[in-house]
Amino acid sequence: MRAMQPYILAIAACAVALACPDARADDYASDWAHTLKAEARLVAGAPGEAGVEVRLAPGAITYWRNPGDAGAPPRFDFAGSHNLASAEADYPAPTRIAESDGSEAFGYRDSVVFPIRVAATDTSKPVELALRFDYAVCEKLCLPARATLKLTLPANDESPYAPELLAARALTPRAIDAVKSGGEFTASGEGTWRFCAPAEPGPERDLFIEAPSGWWVESKAATQSDGRACFALQLQQKPADGALPVDIRATLTGGLGPREFTLTLAPKA
Repeated sequence: MRAMQPYILAIAACAVALACPDARADDYASDWAHTLKAEARLVAGAPGEAGVEVRLAPGAITYWRNPGDAGAPPRFDFAGSHNLASAEADYPAPTRIAESDGSEAFGYRDSVVFPIRVAATDTSKPVELALRFDYAVCEKLCLPARATLKLTLPANDESPYAPELLAARALTPRAIDAVKSGGEFTASGEGTWRFCAPAEPGPERDLFIEAPSGWWVESKAATQSDGRACFALQLQQKPADGALPVDIRATLTGGLGPREFTLTLAPKA
């Protein structure tokens, strides 16, 4: 990510909130952890699946793994869990959010569920998930938030939250080969490229770029043709010793569903 614009973090005791005791609704969800502008909890899904559900106050946002011009991505720490071989969080596709200072954030409004793929060390026993979830919640100020959550996942039972997690999983990009899927990627100038996705029905599409550390590449909608969705990519920053070609991760949203793929930035021939 490029040098961040001024990003105000109110470091105060109330800013980083731990779980507040609530009556447990059922055996498939943890207590809610409340902050000033958000709340988070763990939920169980189908066997091998869990999720972190975040609800945001009106006007508040939280961030994707690439937060955009400023912000902080969520962090998942499962230290302290029992019978856990692995836990991997996935990220639903983000939206592009215009900020009042002219910058752009990549993230979520209202609510989001991060699906978690869980593998047990001993599949005959339940997994006891312990999660420290750090995230940022922004409205006029950006506040760091921390949710300390615990939940024992049923070994075989189907959770009432399974449909919710299935819906969140459907919002998570699937991996494709963009060129084999009909995409067109070309260098258009020095430090600029153009990507066009084939025409398809559905919501308006957007393209989000994740570059290696020290690199920053912007993506903006470009003139479209033949119903295709086209985007102009521009290199904004690179390391002092950085050189092309370099691979970037691209996430395409809208259309028939989110997809992600690798693009190689190479000099124009």
